[in-house]
Amino acid sequence: MFKSIELFAGAGGLALGLEQAGFEHIGLVEIDKSAANTLICNRPQWKVLCEDIAITTQGDLEKEFGIKKGELDLLSGGAPCQSFSYAGKRLGLQDVRGTMFYHYATFLEKLQPKMFLFENVRGLLTHDKGKTYQTILNIFEEQGYITFHSILNAWDYGVPQKRERLITVGIRNDLAGRCSFNFPQKHEYRPIMRDVKLDTNPSKDECERYSEYKEKIFALVPAGGYWRNIDPEIAKDYMKTCWFMGGGRTGILRRIGLDEPSLTVLTNPGMKQTDRCHPIEVRPFSYRENARIQTFPDTWVFCGKLSEKYKQVGNAVPVNLAKEIGLEIKKTLEEINNG
Repeated sequence: MFKSIELFAGAGGLALGLEQAGFEHIGLVEIDKSAANTLICNRPQWKVLCEDIAITTQGDLEKEFGIKKGELDLLSGGAPCQSFSYAGKRLGLQDVRGTMFYHYATFLEKLQPKMFLFENVRGLLTHDKGKTYQTILNIFEEQGYITFHSILNAWDYGVPQKRERLITVGIRNDLAGRCSFNFPQKHEYRPIMRDVKLDTNPSKDECERYSEYKEKIFALVPAGGYWRNIDPEIAKDYMKTCWFMGGGRTGILRRIGLDEPSLTVLTNPGMKQTDRCHPIEVRPFSYRENARIQTFPDTWVFCGKLSEKYKQVGNAVPVNLAKEIGLEIKKTLEEINNG
């Protein structure tokens, strides 16, 4: 089994998908206590470090994780997107000290894994006119890696949700000549909400509730519809200043239909501009329904308050997407081992 370490692990969507693809996690780092407890609760055998990654990177990583430099198969994770300070020069690792990405890159520098997987929001590609991502690629190159990147939509990989992620995969330079890497092929069938098990009247411990006013408004919206499908005066009163904004504002008073995928699962079900109403009942999706949309199994337990559970689910990488990427990385590692 291939060995991996995951940073910014969250509630385990990426880790679980990689496990299903055949990876053994020898360490996971996550600062949020509720998310770390979720990892520990579901996989007591995993070594979970619930601490600031800045502390972790200062230590002896070979000793901490029981692996020598160059032996780790995969480093995975996705650092939060932050701007870097420029002075018209090409930035190196030391120039991005103090950012979350710095710690990811430091793990690469200290452990030199055979491959890495770096996932992030699509917006990273254009963040600061593309300079942020270019700096990241430059630093990956500085650490001795050839990189491949692509925007993948989870809906194409067995996830009933439109969710685009920027996926960057790296192969260590000394191994790159012995292998190839391809991003996963899109599935022929793309699942829709009708494929998701939906709950009937879930408890308040599992599901947020709308205010009485908001519930009345949403009752007017048909499944698959949004604010344009109701009386304009009612919509205007509900939307207030949003009524005068430009753009389609299609996320406002949005009720998901059964014959379409979910929109991107978010961390808070109550935001006016990103409403996601249940197709059958007048309420938000429960955190468990959101977890199913993210392709977590029902056996995966989430720890913490209800708001923390929603946040963990919304921040996760869809399990099925992670598995598909993991299977392709595994093929490359097998080529390396057989080469």
